[in-house]
Amino acid sequence: MSDENNNASSAEEHNARMREVQRKQKERVAKADIERGILIVNTGDGKGKSSSAFGTAIRAAGHGQKVAIMQFIKGTWKTGEAEAFKRFPEIDHKVSGDGFTWNTQDLDEDTASAQHGWAQVVEMIEACRSDPPCYDLIILDELNIALRYDYLSISDVVEVLAAKPEKLNIIVTGRDARPELIDIADTVTDMTMVKHAFEAGIRAQKGVEF
Repeated sequence: MSDENNNASSAEEHNARMREVQRKQKERVAKADIERGILIVNTGDGKGKSSSAFGTAIRAAGHGQKVAIMQFIKGTWKTGEAEAFKRFPEIDHKVSGDGFTWNTQDLDEDTASAQHGWAQVVEMIEACRSDPPCYDLIILDELNIALRYDYLSISDVVEVLAAKPEKLNIIVTGRDARPELIDIADTVTDMTMVKHAFEAGIRAQKGVEF
C-alpha cells in the first residue's frame, strides 16, 4: 500500500474516532440539564490555586458579571493581581489579613482579621439574594488557610456556604482544604506539586508568583 493510501486510511480512522468522541460529548452535554451556581475548591500543595481563581474572575468579568474577591492571610503587600483588578470595574477586591502567619506571629490579631473578613463575606453572600444579585461570583482566596489554623469555625463556614443563593458561584482556595468543605463542594481540584522552582533556590518572581 502506498504512503498516500496509508495517509488516507489514517485520516478516515481519525475522523471516525473524532465523530464518536463528538457523539459521546453531545450525550454528556444533553444530560447536564441542571442550572445553578456551584461551589469550587482549589487545594493541594501545587502552584496555581489562586491563579486559577483569579483567571476565572477575569473570565466572569469578560461576560459582564460582577465579582467579589476576599483575600485572607496574604496581607496588604503589593501584588500584580491587586493592580490588575483595578482595571476591571466588575471586580471588587478586598483584603482581610495582616500577612502570612509566620510573619505576624500574633494569633489574636490573625484571628480577628480573619473573622472581620468573614463577616464581610457573609454580607456579600446575603447581598446576592437580591434581584439582581450584587455578585455572580465570589472568590475566597486562602480561606482554607484560615480554617486550617482555626481562625474561623468550620461549622459556621460550611453552614453559610451550603446555604448560598442558588445562582451564586463561589471559589475557595488554599492548601489543606477541610473534609467538611470538600463534602459540600461541587468541584474540587487537588493541585499536586511535581516540581517547584523555589525548591531549587529560584526566587519568587513578579508576574508569576505575585
